[in-house]
Amino acid sequence: VQLVESGGGLVQAGGSLRLSCAASGCTFSSYVMCWFRQAPGKEREFVAAIGQSGASPYYADSVKGRFTLSRDNAKNTVYLQMNSLKPEHSAIYYCAAGSRIYYNNYRDDMDYDYWGQGTQVTVSS
Repeated sequence: VQLVESGGGLVQAGGSLRLSCAASGCTFSSYVMCWFRQAPGKEREFVAAIGQSGASPYYADSVKGRFTLSRDNAKNTVYLQMNSLKPEHSAIYYCAAGSRIYYNNYRDDMDYDYWGQGTQVTVSS
């Protein structure tokens, strides 16, 4: 299974970016998909997760109302639309896929099976 993120970059505060994560080598629609991020000197943290059907994504409180997670099972791709970005959103963003993710563990990075290499997001003030 391979997950490849794209769409990161440098953006000014208040700007937008859309991250993509393309999956291959798996039955994409069977996996819960998730984004985590890690800033320098900080632990990796949950950003958002979406179930197999794409209904009712879950978000970290810090990104609710700013980020939107969606998936296209026909394209084996998950998208993270990030709006009104702030410098504190700067981090490496990682895509992850999990086959045993439920309501009680979707925030737990250790429970995800596959990870992408990450894409850097830098928000300048």
